[in-house]
Amino acid sequence: MPADFQPLELLAPAKNADFGIAAIDHGADAVYIGGPAFGARAGAGNSISDIERLARHAHRYAAKVFVTLNTILRDDEIEPARRLAWQVYEAGADALIVQDMGLLEVDLPPIQLHASTQTDIRTPAKARFLQDVGFSQIVLARELSLGQIRAVAAATDCVLEFFVHGALCVAYSGQCYISHAHSGRSANRGECAQACRLPYTLSDAKGRIVAHEKHLLSMKDNEQSANLRALIEAGIGSFKIEGRLKDLGYVKNITGHYRQLLDRILEDLPGYRRASSGHVTLGFTPQPEKTFNRGLTDYFVNERRHGIEAFDSPGFVGEEVGTVQRIGADFIDIDASAAIHNGDGLSYFDSHRELTGLRINRAEGGRLYPNAMPEELRVGAALYRNHDQAFERLLEKRSAERRIRVDLLFDETPDGFALTMTDEDGVHASASLRHPKEPAHNAERAALTIQEHLGKLGNTLFVSSTVSLQMSQPWFLPAGALNALRREVVQKLEAARLAGYRRPPQARPVEPPAAYPDTALSYLGNVYNERARAFYARHGVSVIEAAFEANQERGDVSLMITRHCLRYSFNLCPKELKQFDLRGQVTADPMTLDNGTEKLTLRFDCKKCEMHVIGSIRKSVLDARAVPLTFHRNAPDGIAASQPDRR
Repeated sequence: MPADFQPLELLAPAKNADFGIAAIDHGADAVYIGGPAFGARAGAGNSISDIERLARHAHRYAAKVFVTLNTILRDDEIEPARRLAWQVYEAGADALIVQDMGLLEVDLPPIQLHASTQTDIRTPAKARFLQDVGFSQIVLARELSLGQIRAVAAATDCVLEFFVHGALCVAYSGQCYISHAHSGRSANRGECAQACRLPYTLSDAKGRIVAHEKHLLSMKDNEQSANLRALIEAGIGSFKIEGRLKDLGYVKNITGHYRQLLDRILEDLPGYRRASSGHVTLGFTPQPEKTFNRGLTDYFVNERRHGIEAFDSPGFVGEEVGTVQRIGADFIDIDASAAIHNGDGLSYFDSHRELTGLRINRAEGGRLYPNAMPEELRVGAALYRNHDQAFERLLEKRSAERRIRVDLLFDETPDGFALTMTDEDGVHASASLRHPKEPAHNAERAALTIQEHLGKLGNTLFVSSTVSLQMSQPWFLPAGALNALRREVVQKLEAARLAGYRRPPQARPVEPPAAYPDTALSYLGNVYNERARAFYARHGVSVIEAAFEANQERGDVSLMITRHCLRYSFNLCPKELKQFDLRGQVTADPMTLDNGTEKLTLRFDCKKCEMHVIGSIRKSVLDARAVPLTFHRNAPDGIAASQPDRR
């Protein structure tokens, strides 16, 4: 493949090494995985030996492994994080995904750096700055439109990464502090308590209820299948699937789905190529709708529009499969719109509009026998399937094969024969066989036998495209000799591929140091250690406040900044209603969210089309957690005083 062809990367999540290997086998060009610590998913850590095992498997296909080191760090964590960076590099990782800029101030290994989604990249200026300080790949905010992505692409040369599937954080990533404020669990430190999935009551400025007990901060799941071509044209080079905490079926199904879509696009898109090697054959037909989702949306890629919300439930409702017709002592009769299988999981909304589930032990057409008769199920209720047993069983098996295409050349040598195998990347290996040349009795059969045995690449990485014979005449060779020759060449080719694999180079920061787009950083800058403060000071920032997690903010502040707007969701947007000349009646006055234990104020920045969720840190959080870092905020020498962390 010519070097000037631009690679398109499918990037899949890996909860652990086995999940990562499955993602590679189902078509991922790269996977991202947490290490032993400091990843933004506290429940998805992995050992160094597992990262090494995953990297070895990925590199066989020229696929990559990115390790998440993307929490903000206390001062006492910088050195352990630096040591961890070296460990994962020595284990074979290809890149570190980073949020804390303090890491750029220490002795990191020569590994490529990727800017985490937590760095909140929404503008061309921020993107260019991150490129100029040494990031080779940057994860753009999920909220960007195609036009905004094009603007970033025009200002940068690094790889632009974009989420194309999975759960959506309602807040701009890195700009949500509600979890820390209420529980002391920081989203920027991998411990999000998911307050966005709770039910809330929404009231207007006069106390009138607009919505009661709805999941008003819960978004549908991201799904960009229809926008892949447009994203490529806008400048995206890496297509990221969310889900380091998702199950194996999700990884297989969603990775396989996007692999097929991208392969079809690549067939007729000149100038692009796959970012890794091998062709995938799936043992199932991907169906994204059957895997956990909260409903699907393409969010803001095609600008703001209605329908991005999952207000009814933060769970997986599933596909509608029928309506309840009759309820017996141990069975349910439904008017089924799809075949129900033994073991299927169904859901319905009870009288409180809460999502409730049941498992089907036995299905006899439209008569269903649950493992337990459900409460509050009523005749006329809609039933949904959120667990398709037949589909899940397909995914439980070995459900994909990934093979690298090779051309085989078998020819004569002075004292026997030789076999050369050349793969789709141009890597080749050869082996020779000393053997007497015995004329074949059946010339045609002899040639077919040689081709047949040499082409048997069954359980290897490879599949034969062509098997060419260059012989002065047909010779007889025993099957055992041919098989041994083939196995030797396969081993040599695998070794040559691994030996020839080169990890992507680390980018160097520009000199003199690039200036940060702003000269002041509030708590929204997530500066949590002295190294990070030194980084921003070196790049021209003169006023640097401590991160929210330092517990220095008092009173009400923005705990969440989001492009999701509840005024817009309930048709109360002043901009939208201008056409009805209601500007005096509908304004962007504050609103209130109440979940029984918390009252939050909503303020609306209509100029930016953003909603701010306003609140303060609970006293219990302040009492329970020490302030790990106290900045002398305007000190000209950049001094920061550390205090012990008593957690």
